[in-house]
Amino acid sequence: MCGLLGFLTSDAATEDVVARVYHALHCVRHRGPDERGTWHDEHMIFGFNRLSIIDIEHSHQPLRWGPPENRERYALTFNGEIYNYLELRAELAAAHGAEYPDDSLFRTEGDGEAIVAGFHYWGREVLGKLRGMFAFAIWDTETHELFLARDPFGIKPLFLATGQGGTAFGSEKKSLLELLPALGRTDELDPRALEHYTVLQYVPEPETLHRAIRRLESGSCAVVKPGAAPEISRYFRPRFAARAFAPGTVDARIREITAALEDSVAKHMRADVTVGAFLSGGIDSTATAALAIRHNPKLITFTSAFERAGYSEADVAAETAAAIGAEHIVKIVSPTEFAQSIPEIVWYLDDPVADPALVPLYFVAKEARKHVKVVLSGEGADELFGGYTIYREPLSLKPFEYLPGGLRKLVGRLSERIPDGTRGKSLLHRGSLSLEQRYYGNARNFNDAQLRSVLREFRPEWTHQDVTAPIYAESRGWDPTARMQHLDLFTWLRGDILVKADKVTMANSLELRVPFLDAEVLKVAEQLPVDQKLTRDTTKYALRRALEPIIPAHVLHRPKLGFPVPLRHWLRGSELYDWAQQQIAESQTDHLLHKAAVKTMLDEHRAGRADHSRRLWTLLVFMIWHGIFVEDRIKPDIKEPTYPVSL
Repeated sequence: MCGLLGFLTSDAATEDVVARVYHALHCVRHRGPDERGTWHDEHMIFGFNRLSIIDIEHSHQPLRWGPPENRERYALTFNGEIYNYLELRAELAAAHGAEYPDDSLFRTEGDGEAIVAGFHYWGREVLGKLRGMFAFAIWDTETHELFLARDPFGIKPLFLATGQGGTAFGSEKKSLLELLPALGRTDELDPRALEHYTVLQYVPEPETLHRAIRRLESGSCAVVKPGAAPEISRYFRPRFAARAFAPGTVDARIREITAALEDSVAKHMRADVTVGAFLSGGIDSTATAALAIRHNPKLITFTSAFERAGYSEADVAAETAAAIGAEHIVKIVSPTEFAQSIPEIVWYLDDPVADPALVPLYFVAKEARKHVKVVLSGEGADELFGGYTIYREPLSLKPFEYLPGGLRKLVGRLSERIPDGTRGKSLLHRGSLSLEQRYYGNARNFNDAQLRSVLREFRPEWTHQDVTAPIYAESRGWDPTARMQHLDLFTWLRGDILVKADKVTMANSLELRVPFLDAEVLKVAEQLPVDQKLTRDTTKYALRRALEPIIPAHVLHRPKLGFPVPLRHWLRGSELYDWAQQQIAESQTDHLLHKAAVKTMLDEHRAGRADHSRRLWTLLVFMIWHGIFVEDRIKPDIKEPTYPVSL
């Protein structure tokens, strides 16, 4: 787990560009405080900050490797972990070890060499063999080609910027902002990305709020040559189009889920440092912790909570930790801590993410880093196994599918005449729409009328379908729930869930691992028919059955809560109302937002006339982001990371 940065120049690398890259590397120091490495040749410049997890004494980066005829042919920078690296090293050694007279196919004990050696012998097919989370860059000094790749789910980030000066890439956008002048690019904002953020509460891939910087999408790779634009292709295409289980096979298929999870957690526990686990009151984090303690009997689990009633699962998490035999640590977050931390957290985020749950996650990560260097967490289970209640919606809207198209449109027009808040209005409205029109993920913050009231440059042609249409096109013919899962995999999961997980843990130099997001776990999840995901009474039906022998009974059928935040109450009271007023007043976003409308929303919310909490939070987070990255008005106190190399 580390922070990488690179620059492929169009011409020969100058001393000025080399110096710029090495200076920009400082922006990602929190991702790898243990050691820094740099390397360059006439075209390629690499910088690397390392968080040492595996093969601590060796596996330094940038890493050089090559075949017998040129042992320094490739240079690698790699952020992440390859959990099956031992198996891959053994496979490579069995096939090619004899080619090395001195028996030195590998010169380290780490996972980086498995990537670069696999790339040499298997080409891009190596990507299908890697079980893990990764963003890496391989420079071939003979062909002068750069190969970039990102893991299938998008657990690890990789940003790209291309201009006349070359191509820059890195783990964090803020480091590329420093390199834009060397590329001949400016830091102009992207208004379409802003509109997408306002609706979705995150900036969808491949966009960022800066027009010149994009992301290499999850499950994609790129080839770049000096002076040329990246040639990007997708190598990962999941398929949730499953059929009903054959009679008499259900129990065996459930056991396959259990076995896949046990194997994934076992491999995710591979580390030369201490591994802990995040633990809420739900089944996903409980499963990872219960399986992890089999490999580390001294497992420490961590949770965060608020003092307000109904916004804490600390008691349930503590009960769970006791049941599995883990030591448990709780971090209570106060409203004052919450507000004071926002500028610092937004700086780490690079682009705004308006998910308030990232704040308690930030604090529990800070607490965990005092005790461990790696944590397991339960992200991804909902998307793979059908964990969101909204996935039941196609069942409730099934009758509308039998209506002729004209009649469905009439139902939609009638719903518009029903007063807001009237029972049944939402059902009629959503029933009149196709799946592609109505579903664009878990966050639906603003409708068009609300957008028009707050955005100065509102463009109705910029819709969520800009983002979702290409994804839906890949799932034609699947059942509606499978299509929703597929959409969330490429929007909500990688845009919100995994961004906040990566950013706030790495802000604290803590590696987060997600065993549910594993290639072998995906294989069994893809095979589940809809009746094994959802019933009238529960979500994640097959997963819950698979976890019956693993997790305590008091957790197995609890509803999902996660790390809830009392945002609605705080924005109405003394905890955050004055703070929000100050952010609106001081923000220099008048050219982008109708600030008077935002202030009206805040007052309506305080008076209880409407619940604008999520919409307000989306705009407030953007204002803070703008104050940091555009106005240079807000200057978060980013301290130098100081941690021991191992724990």
